[in-house]
Amino acid sequence: APAGNTSAPPVVIYTNADEEAQVAMKNALDKNGLKGAYLMQGFGTSELGGKLVAEGTNIEADVVTISTYYLESLQKQKSMFLPLEGKVQTINPTPDYYAPILGLSGSLFVNTQVLKDDGLKAPASIEDLADPAYAGHIAVPDIMGSSTSWLMTQAMIAEKGEEAGAAVIRQIEKNAGAHLEKSGSGPLKKIRAGEVAVGFGLRHQAVADKAKGLPIDFIDPKEGNFTLMEAAAVVNKGEKTNPNAQKVVQTIIQFGRTELLRNYPVALYPNEKVTADNQPANPKQFPEPLTVELLQKHQNLVKGQ
Repeated sequence: APAGNTSAPPVVIYTNADEEAQVAMKNALDKNGLKGAYLMQGFGTSELGGKLVAEGTNIEADVVTISTYYLESLQKQKSMFLPLEGKVQTINPTPDYYAPILGLSGSLFVNTQVLKDDGLKAPASIEDLADPAYAGHIAVPDIMGSSTSWLMTQAMIAEKGEEAGAAVIRQIEKNAGAHLEKSGSGPLKKIRAGEVAVGFGLRHQAVADKAKGLPIDFIDPKEGNFTLMEAAAVVNKGEKTNPNAQKVVQTIIQFGRTELLRNYPVALYPNEKVTADNQPANPKQFPEPLTVELLQKHQNLVKGQ
């Protein structure tokens, strides 16, 4: 890839991506003409989302990577992002102002040994976790603290409607009790430790654990495997827009996806391939665009507010 404008100041990148994704993006930039031409700073999702909402186009960042539901809301409210140069071809249609960098798909998973010891059947659906038989035996993320939980909530609301779907999630949270986790990775940690038999979380993490020989198995729920994406966008700063910002996004997508796909095996672009284990049995999308406002609506439904 040709180097960007060498006289421009470094492109400031704000990202909510975890360490593996940041390393993949840095590798793509460093190896393709942009080493020393950017500064990357990591944030938590809610922290970065709050900065974007509060600061708008006055934010220091030239490029942001964050969950697409934030980008959709911010673009609607503030027209905050520029159309990307060059057409981004994705498997599912996306707006012209962001390019997906990774996907996160939800599923059920179990500790096969604990499931046997506890005399429980493996669930076939998310709704099964609302059965009183699972009380005290499950760990799930809390929708107030984890976007991973939203994948579970989207599935139930898409399947049963808002009120009935939210009621199922409330019962599941009640069954989880002390194992209602603030982080999306919390349930799998509890299952690895043998503290509970069943959980819900990110599918690729359970696939990796099973491949390592751990007593973990994954189950694609009948309601479907819903997915959240994180994406890169260029902040619209008018004449002050960094001339290398578009190049940074193009380089991450063109040269970073191979490494990103190894760590987050969800195909987002044509011709991308993942292993058979990493192909969800029942991929689905929520029928409405994902936005911060929709997340808040679902949070209120689940919490009865």
